[in-house]
Amino acid sequence: MKPEYFVLDVDGVLSTGQFLYSSKGKVFKIFGPHDADGLRMLNGKLKIVFISADYKGFTISKKRVTDMGYTLHKVSESNRMDFIEKKFGFKNLIYMGDGYHDAAVLKACAFGIAPSNARKEAKKAAKYITESKAGEGAVLDASLEIIKRYFQ
Repeated sequence: MKPEYFVLDVDGVLSTGQFLYSSKGKVFKIFGPHDADGLRMLNGKLKIVFISADYKGFTISKKRVTDMGYTLHKVSESNRMDFIEKKFGFKNLIYMGDGYHDAAVLKACAFGIAPSNARKEAKKAAKYITESKAGEGAVLDASLEIIKRYFQ
């Protein structure tokens, strides 16, 4: 069965997960140049959606995600499982996450992916671990694997 959704956490997956602070607060995040290429390869094959629990840096993430043409939902870690199950279901879902709280979703979904530098809990729950780190092509690696597994 081909999946219908690809849901990705932003921080630690699309971005490096680093938060750059100044005296004004969180002002920057680091995103890599290659991931948008991978996502473009999946356009028309899957519905691509992003989530973030980073309330203070949400506008930074939203700018990057919407610049690429996708939707970003603000979802706390404690509500992640419930939100994803109600909005998308797990049966037709590919999920990419990196954190402790992502592990349950990675385990429950049809195909779970973690970046190579994810938390050990996420990597243990994932069915695929990318060669690249978050913010350095991990989403491109994931996209290529998804195409290989489901769309060739």
